[in-house]
Amino acid sequence: MRLTVVAPLLAVFAVLAAAPARAQEARPASPPATPGPAAPPPAPGPAVAPRDVITLDEAVRTALEHQPRLRQVRATTDAAGARTDQALAPLLPQVDLEGQVQRRGGSGSASGGSAASGLGFTTATTTWSAGASARQALVDVPQLERWRAAGASAEAQRSTARATEQQIVAQARTAWFAARAARDLVGVAEDTLANQEAHLRQVEAFVQVGTRPAIDLAQARADRANAQVALIRAGNDYVVTRAQLVQAMGIDRGADFDLGDGALPAVPGEDGPVDPLLAEALAARPELAALGSQARSDVLARDAARAGWLPTLSAGAAVTGIGPALDNLDRGWNATLTLGWSIFQGGLTRAQTREADANLGATEAQTDVLRQQVRVEVEQARAAVQAARAALDAAGEALVNARERLRLAEGRYQAGAGSIIELGDAQVAATAAAGQRVQAEQSVSSTRAQLLLALGREVR
Repeated sequence: MRLTVVAPLLAVFAVLAAAPARAQEARPASPPATPGPAAPPPAPGPAVAPRDVITLDEAVRTALEHQPRLRQVRATTDAAGARTDQALAPLLPQVDLEGQVQRRGGSGSASGGSAASGLGFTTATTTWSAGASARQALVDVPQLERWRAAGASAEAQRSTARATEQQIVAQARTAWFAARAARDLVGVAEDTLANQEAHLRQVEAFVQVGTRPAIDLAQARADRANAQVALIRAGNDYVVTRAQLVQAMGIDRGADFDLGDGALPAVPGEDGPVDPLLAEALAARPELAALGSQARSDVLARDAARAGWLPTLSAGAAVTGIGPALDNLDRGWNATLTLGWSIFQGGLTRAQTREADANLGATEAQTDVLRQQVRVEVEQARAAVQAARAALDAAGEALVNARERLRLAEGRYQAGAGSIIELGDAQVAATAAAGQRVQAEQSVSSTRAQLLLALGREVR
């Protein structure tokens, strides 16, 4: 008699059991509110409708336009260019104009003084003068080498700016992929909560008709509560990663936006041998170019120091006028040729040469260290991409099997052959597999961003 009553109920429960499978197959792009009175609060953060959607390209473009670090390095580059112009200035013609008016006075003797005062007299004269002069360095090897060294240093700074730009792009991409992974994990948590809600309704029905013990209901309620906690944490992580993306973009705004879809395509050569990639990186990395320019600057600075022993030669000319009035000036001119030679400077030139040699040695050693570091970075990035791709395939297979396990566990529980523990374990495995798939997708794009950075490929 009892089986006759339970059999129709089992048919109804079988219909309800289809809900978790449907929730597992389809997930909305934007997190909907969880139905039911026990639904968790929405993810932290202000609700804005409609919300902005930031794509990967928009995040990179915003970082290139607004990142303060990039503005700082560009300003430093401009300053290096200005120092080059300053070093050139003494080699160019120098022209000076000068004008002067002078008023002088003096007292005479009593014999020529005023009878009225009897105290002598005062005379005053005004003198006007004007002049123009020009000079040109004819031979100044030290200054010429200093100018060339400043130019090489400015080129090194420009390469450093390019390296900073590539780093900022990589950071913006990595932050964007991390935020998108957090968004997808919110969806995984929502799917899990929807399944737990469906499981709870099923267990309540079974317990009411007496086919399952009350402990199953307590377990189902605990699983539902844990899913709610997981959804809240996932929502909070999404807010945090969006705030980190805002920081990477270098803008001042709230994290009230969503993310579009996007991924980095395969990097040419990521499946091939490492040697071609390494050769490309050594030729393209702006950090190495910066050190190469700095080494040239050190060589030129050493040449400039050694040129301190050489003479300098300059020529100049001037015209002058002096007289009591502007229309009554005595005019004159002069021309000069100046030869200068510092015979002894207290060892200054020798000390400057030693300093330049030491700086060059340090730059060469730094270049060797960076070349070794580039090799490691390329090999690590290439291996990371290959590992991430393999992990993505494995995570996809694990997700398929975990969902199948969950489907079978739900069927066994509905038929009375499985336990609530078995069902809970299957749900945990399905949730973990879905999370691993999300992380694997994010890892593929993030490692490709790091490979592009290691190769020094242009970002535009």
